Amino acid sequence: MHSNPSLSTRLWATALWVAVGFFVLNLLALIGSVVVSSFGTRWLGTWLPAGFTTRWYAAAWQEFQLDDVLLVTFQVAFSVVILSGLLGVPAAYAMARREFPGKRALMLLFLLPLLVPPITYGIPMATVLYQTGLGGTMAGVILANLVPTVPFVILVMIPFVEQIDPRIEDAARVFGAGTFRLFVHVLTPLLLPGVLAALLLVLVRTIAMFELTFLTAGPTSQTLVVALYYSVFAAGVRAVQAVDAMAVIYMLATLVWLVIALRFVSPTQIVSRAKQQNAH
Repeated sequence: MHSNPSLSTRLWATALWVAVGFFVLNLLALIGSVVVSSFGTRWLGTWLPAGFTTRWYAAAWQEFQLDDVLLVTFQVAFSVVILSGLLGVPAAYAMARREFPGKRALMLLFLLPLLVPPITYGIPMATVLYQTGLGGTMAGVILANLVPTVPFVILVMIPFVEQIDPRIEDAARVFGAGTFRLFVHVLTPLLLPGVLAALLLVLVRTIAMFELTFLTAGPTSQTLVVALYYSVFAAGVRAVQAVDAMAVIYMLATLVWLVIALRFVSPTQIVSRAKQQNAH
């Protein structure tokens, strides 16, 4: 016979769900207050603003020069995406298919930029970039963002490479395919879902990356998240609603790409594939 869960187990489960619900409720309330404020005309001591308007979005667009900021943001993000793919996917294939001395140490090295807070290695890296003349430039921001994104692509892509039967590659080589043709015509179509998922997540990560971009960006290379920080803390008086409108634009820009990325693959899918490979 199956015994019913004990009272302590049910109380623990209930407390856990209450804590999760409280966290989600507070998060939604925080986001909702920013969204409502971005449309509010005047909001002092009441549940809702005195009125609603969209003029704060136009004001934020003009005051913070969001057209230039968004252009820089997507230039940086797409450059990081392309370079991360070109460097990370071949490296992931080599790590998945080759055994060599020091492989575990190299994997640990790839993990470090993802586990260590960016600010800890961002400051010395920014110092080096400024000493070499790359600090404050678009190239410097791109190079700084590549430090965590290339290892991220490698770690995401390794399970996708390992699930491909090596016999497919052997058969292609038997029929005369060289390394380049094998990678382009055989492996790329099979790896395409994983590549798209990894690069879309890199895009979201780059748009949201504050520390490394803040430390290496100049006046003409600020992404949206850095411009949002300066709009809040820079000197001068700014309408709170305009800053909230800019925050909403940032949230939407990140959320749209995150939703697109999750349509290709879910985080649990990546973890399950990694566990299956480790089990073998």
